[in-house]
Amino acid sequence: MPENESHERTTVSVIGLGQLGTRLAQAFLAAGYATTVWNRTAAKTDALVAQGAVRAATAEAALSASPLIVVCLPDYTTVRDLLEPMAESLRGQVLANLTSGTPEEAVQAAGWVAGHGGDYLDGAAMSGTRLVGRPEALFVFSGSQEAFALHRAVLAGLGNCVHLGADPALAPIYDTALFGLAWGALAGFYHAVALVGAAGVDPGSFAAVATEHMPFVASLMADHARQVKDGRFPDDDGTVEVHRAAMEHLVRTSRTQGIGTDVPELFKALLERAMAEGHGLSGIASVIETITKGGRNA
Repeated sequence: MPENESHERTTVSVIGLGQLGTRLAQAFLAAGYATTVWNRTAAKTDALVAQGAVRAATAEAALSASPLIVVCLPDYTTVRDLLEPMAESLRGQVLANLTSGTPEEAVQAAGWVAGHGGDYLDGAAMSGTRLVGRPEALFVFSGSQEAFALHRAVLAGLGNCVHLGADPALAPIYDTALFGLAWGALAGFYHAVALVGAAGVDPGSFAAVATEHMPFVASLMADHARQVKDGRFPDDDGTVEVHRAAMEHLVRTSRTQGIGTDVPELFKALLERAMAEGHGLSGIASVIETITKGGRNA
């Protein structure tokens, strides 16, 4: 039997050792948990075995090796195709699926696992791969509350693990929503770096000031979430009309500095739509109604 390959039970199995899967396995090992690993290309297990992981000879062996199975594969179809022939081995197991997909796929996967006697958690790594294993790495899970509670300590080896609710669709919904949030913030940051760069400002110098500004932005999110829930939009942080005028200034300044206006034009168009729908004198959080209405009319 090859070194570190056995049939002894371990705490967690990781199936799929791409960039994220490998980091997941490393985090479990670093946290002191006995970890079994399997990948279709066996050579990808070598470095993890050298770090103390147990190599499973087959995917079925990995599935049977631990009570908690963490799967990280290209898509849900690949997960289903891989596990279908050994589905009976899911009985009594917890499958935590960190594969990216849609809410509908998560619900279908949960039903399929439950049909074979297992418990299902759908999950998403919200901090990429660089922070995995650190307390600030955010992981969101949804699905079986009992399964999450049972394995919470082990999953905490990955970072800050948050259970969103029993509906397995919640993790992919949050995954997509938070991805959009991150890109909205980054798009604004990239535009800002280009704008100050046209004035000769070093990107690092600007970032140092920008990060000091972000706690204020985060506080707006919390306050505006309450406004959205209440359906009341006071103008404490400025009206839609005032912000549209400020966005027009940003567009003109950008154009004068010779940089693209794609990002501020997008926000300006949203504010103009909100004004056209009668929200001009409302607080800026009222743009949620324009966004939501657009979705209903699509």
